[in-house]
Amino acid sequence: MIRKFLLGSAFLLAVTLAQAQTIPSPKEHFGFTIGDDYHLSNYTQTEAYFKKLAASDRVKLVDIGMTEEGRHQYMLIVSSPENLKKLDRYKEISTKMARAEGLSEEQAHALANEGKAVVWIDGGLHSTETVGTMQLIETAWNLVNRKDPETMRILDKTVILLTHANPDGHELVGNWYMREKMPEKRSQSGLPRLYQKYVGHDNNRDFFIQNMKESQNIGRQLFVEWIPQIMYNHHQTAPAGAVVAGPPYRDPFNYVFDPLMITGIDAVGASMINRLNVEDKPGFTRLGGSVFSTWYNGGLRTTTHFHNMIGLLTEMIGNPTPAEVPLVPNRLIPNGNTPLPVTPQKWHFKQSIDYSVSLNYAVLDYASRHADELLYNIYKMGKNSIDRGSKDYWSLLPKRVDALTQAYQADQKKEGGRSEGRSEGGVPMKYYDNVFKNPTLRDPRGFIIPADQEGFSNATTFVNALIRTGIQIHQATADFTVAGKKYPAGSYIVKTAQSFRPHVLDMFEPQDHPNDFQYPGGPPIRPYDAAGWTLAFQMGIKFDRILDGFDGPFKALPYGELVKAPGKLAASAAAGYTLSAKENYSFIAVNDLLQAGVDVYRLPQGISGKEAGTFFVPASAKAKQLLDKSVKDLGLDVAGVSKKPTGSLVKVSPMRIALWDTYGGSMPSGWVRWMMEQYHFPMKLLFAQEIDGGDLNKKYDVIIFVTRAIPAVRTSGAGEYGGYMMREPKADEIPAEYRSTLGRITPEKSIPQLKKFLENGGKVVTIGTSTNLAYHLDLPVKNALVEMTASGTERSLPNEKYFIPGSILQVNLDSTQQATWGMSNLSDVYFDSSPVFNLAPDAIAKGTVKPLAWFASNKPLRSGWAWGQSYLQGGVTAFEAPVGKGTLYAFGPEITFRAQAQGTFKLLFNQLYGLK
Repeated sequence: MIRKFLLGSAFLLAVTLAQAQTIPSPKEHFGFTIGDDYHLSNYTQTEAYFKKLAASDRVKLVDIGMTEEGRHQYMLIVSSPENLKKLDRYKEISTKMARAEGLSEEQAHALANEGKAVVWIDGGLHSTETVGTMQLIETAWNLVNRKDPETMRILDKTVILLTHANPDGHELVGNWYMREKMPEKRSQSGLPRLYQKYVGHDNNRDFFIQNMKESQNIGRQLFVEWIPQIMYNHHQTAPAGAVVAGPPYRDPFNYVFDPLMITGIDAVGASMINRLNVEDKPGFTRLGGSVFSTWYNGGLRTTTHFHNMIGLLTEMIGNPTPAEVPLVPNRLIPNGNTPLPVTPQKWHFKQSIDYSVSLNYAVLDYASRHADELLYNIYKMGKNSIDRGSKDYWSLLPKRVDALTQAYQADQKKEGGRSEGRSEGGVPMKYYDNVFKNPTLRDPRGFIIPADQEGFSNATTFVNALIRTGIQIHQATADFTVAGKKYPAGSYIVKTAQSFRPHVLDMFEPQDHPNDFQYPGGPPIRPYDAAGWTLAFQMGIKFDRILDGFDGPFKALPYGELVKAPGKLAASAAAGYTLSAKENYSFIAVNDLLQAGVDVYRLPQGISGKEAGTFFVPASAKAKQLLDKSVKDLGLDVAGVSKKPTGSLVKVSPMRIALWDTYGGSMPSGWVRWMMEQYHFPMKLLFAQEIDGGDLNKKYDVIIFVTRAIPAVRTSGAGEYGGYMMREPKADEIPAEYRSTLGRITPEKSIPQLKKFLENGGKVVTIGTSTNLAYHLDLPVKNALVEMTASGTERSLPNEKYFIPGSILQVNLDSTQQATWGMSNLSDVYFDSSPVFNLAPDAIAKGTVKPLAWFASNKPLRSGWAWGQSYLQGGVTAFEAPVGKGTLYAFGPEITFRAQAQGTFKLLFNQLYGLK
């Protein structure tokens, strides 16, 4: 028996040693040490290494999905061999604790003691930020190879999800950097295209809607499958004079957060900076030492905040090409932002890798020591959310405090400054009660999305965005009544009594960004990204906000399972079919019909109460077959008509569409390219050289210029941002296949050719700053956001008077216009310091400009921050203008913004058909 035991032990030891020998170090696999100057891997090499690491009994390799370019995206699950055997149980505990449904305090404590802390660490989302990519490889090797007590404790107490965030970009950047044989000549500069197929850097702005495949792969792991307690997102670069910017972050944080999430970031952040200080690694800055905050939703890190996760971001200096830590004198004095400053010095890639591994270990060490606390706290946050959504609750928002303060100050003025009933250092309680006990100002108990709204497939797209982010959705199985209003079966119900209540509120409710200034009367502090983004507003969803508790014949939909609108094809359609101009998916159906040779018409006056611009398809067997497929695939409602519509019919014809792009890639153009593919609009990319070559009418009918394509006319008051790269490479510096994409739009060569294109009958659609084209063409419009100086000259309004970062505003439209068919007369638009115009006094009368959208109100803000919004009143924000035989369309707002602004897609799509 003893002999058998010894033989068995010897066998296991031999297997273990053999296994260890099969896992090479990074240097043995890649041929260089991770962090060596002038060396990067590509994804093909890294994928192969991940597969070798998977031979370890500490690793499970998981394919989480395909990328936009068709690569496998991998996640390494790292833990002790014993934990990996019980992985399903630890995943179950993690998701149960995060959702907090039906758990008592005793059960939650028991699960917290049984479970393991789940920690997400990613790298490479922004592929030119090469520290993030390479630290992931080095961290994985350390966790697989090291046997020190700390590593063994981490493996025992945690489950680590090491996730490659952008395989496609890694392949591109790695190959581009290493293309030079001489190491000293290697550089990332001049990258020829975006490092995510469509959206490049904006892949970190996609996580509450998850349009991109990589976002969907990552989102499923974060919000449905695992719901980790900590997620750590690696980025570059730190502010000049620092090595790394990290947690905690500057104010403001979003007011829907549970305070435990914010203080959780504080706790882990302390562990991170303490470890660097112990290891004599200076240069960590936090709080006001960097621009990063926790206000925004939509980023890989920031969306997790709305799911009660401790979301961490660091921004690290360093590149494979050695660099310098510059001398920034005001960063040399220790303070609360930077307790241990770094001094100027030469900086090598390996230093950044070492910092990153230390920070990863700091996070994992904290998680291993506080595993039960992390699990219990995420349960507690979820339970808090359920409780808040189950009762009357008033969120503490700036607008509520402003209302309270203004009421008190008004009364003080009336009463001559008396302050009866005032508490010491405060104001009388009645002012608090008037706001925070006002029943009309309560947070909602839920939202109802009626199934009978026109555009229900649009609403279903919105609901699927919620489902992808782990939100619990209910659907009505029968008709029901809430608050005296009847709703049909099939309506969606989103209750706020759920653990991810912060995210639910953030998708339906306005963001209320505070007035944030450097000092009273001084310039505003720009938000890290957007100030307002409410997705239901951006997508034009019709919903009801329910303030009292409600129930009905509702079934809970399974977490993570997408839904489809039922759709309906009319049983009787003797003369033909109609498709709503309000449905985005109608454009997919129309494009499929046109490509199959089926006739399609639009009805300028509508039909039988339907909106102007309704599509009409004459009855035929082919039309019925294609529409039946659209109903099944898209959930469209297709109505039938017994008689051909009387009145005007205009035939729809496909157009030859060009979309501007530039060398290195434009993110706004990439988003539109993705949209064109999704909605089946055939198009070609158009670069400056081809524009300058002329004869555009022979090839194209319509050209789209997204924001930052057309440079400013500096004398127009239109602003001075042209949106171009600081340095474009020379032709002989890049491969031949990319040389035709070099160049930029110039007033000297490009604008005259665009003018000819228009005069000869072409259409040009301009968005955002590219509405500058109107100034180049000397159209009778001017910048509305200017003031006169003392010297009698015009200047743009200063930020102290007018400042609107990315926010949602409401505009007025005339939906009977061909350009605005399918829109509501009051519509929400995404506005980011966008152009606003004044028209020449006789422009409308002469027909030289036709307004399409304008600001009728002095308070158009719907979500976000709009300082000085009264300046907008009366301004035109979209117009069309004839130019010769053609037409220029100018849309100041970002009508295609990050493919989130789906409520305004029609303002582009309407212009992409010929009508006759």
